[in-house]
Amino acid sequence: MTDVEKKAYESMEIRTILEQAVRKDVKDIFVVAGLPITYKIGNVQERLDRPKMIPSDIRACVDDIYEISGRSKTNVEKGLDDDFSFALPGTGRFRVNVFRQRGSLAAVIRVIRFGLPDPAELSIPESVLSLADTKKGLVLITGSAGSGKSTTLACLIDRINASREAHIITMEDPIEYIHPHKKSIVTQREISIDTPGYMDSLRSALRESPDVILLGEMRDYDTVSAAITSAETGVLLLSTLHTSSAANTINRILDVFPANQQQQVKIQLSQMLKGIVCQQLIPDVNGTLIPAFEIMKSTTAIQNMIREDKLHQLESAMQAGAAEGMCTMDGSLLKLYKEGRIAKETALMACANYENMVKRLG
Repeated sequence: MTDVEKKAYESMEIRTILEQAVRKDVKDIFVVAGLPITYKIGNVQERLDRPKMIPSDIRACVDDIYEISGRSKTNVEKGLDDDFSFALPGTGRFRVNVFRQRGSLAAVIRVIRFGLPDPAELSIPESVLSLADTKKGLVLITGSAGSGKSTTLACLIDRINASREAHIITMEDPIEYIHPHKKSIVTQREISIDTPGYMDSLRSALRESPDVILLGEMRDYDTVSAAITSAETGVLLLSTLHTSSAANTINRILDVFPANQQQQVKIQLSQMLKGIVCQQLIPDVNGTLIPAFEIMKSTTAIQNMIREDKLHQLESAMQAGAAEGMCTMDGSLLKLYKEGRIAKETALMACANYENMVKRLG
């Protein structure tokens, strides 16, 4: 780093920035040319009172990130995006994505505090957590990027880890939460460091006496097909998809298969799918982000709907399944509104059926 390059950045040493971000409860840190370093706190951006960063500042900052994380810059030097996580002793863990935009490097850093998330503090209901008590089958946590899927999965894994003797194998890209061994043995594999990819890791896992497998994401035909096959072996398989409802999730899975295989997949899903949790983060009346959930659990009626391709009936089944802990997304939003936790405008913004929600809100 030359003196000229270092001049604009010297007062913004990355270790100090990360430590301050943890103290201020920052969710994400943005390092982008044309702006000062920017924190995302809740749903609000806070730009630091410092000069706007130029490309040489970004390069210096990124170099510092790689230095303190002990990671190789091979991908960045090849012009590729890079995604990794690291720990700063005494401070926290961080997930970093380094990429290029408008000819300059940029980075987004997700702040992950040491320790595991507390489901009570995060308002994750027992009806979601109880899915961890399932011994076999397929459980899916879905939602858009940044909706808290990894956090919910970490809570489920921790519940299993604390409650029964099992071998839990996680495949993550990258690893976010570190799980200590409790009653269970937990082996965590990071894609591209511990294993070349999800498929290699999944094939290997079935030879490693697993009881629970966490597959970070079902991305394509190969991973979806392998996940279903793995769940059929009698393990509990947890994974994620970027879908917004239970019906959309099942349709997304079916869509990756050729038409001549879809009926067979419907039969498989009806037998092994134990639950789908769709979630989003929305601002409460104080501006703090809280989760809203759609929860579907396997019942005989829902199994028949999946097998007979009657997914349009799932919403009614979830509304009728409150005793089993089920609810629709709109039902969850309505409950939060009636409890005084979210504003009417927020419920309308986040709902699936706008006209029906208007009526339900009066």
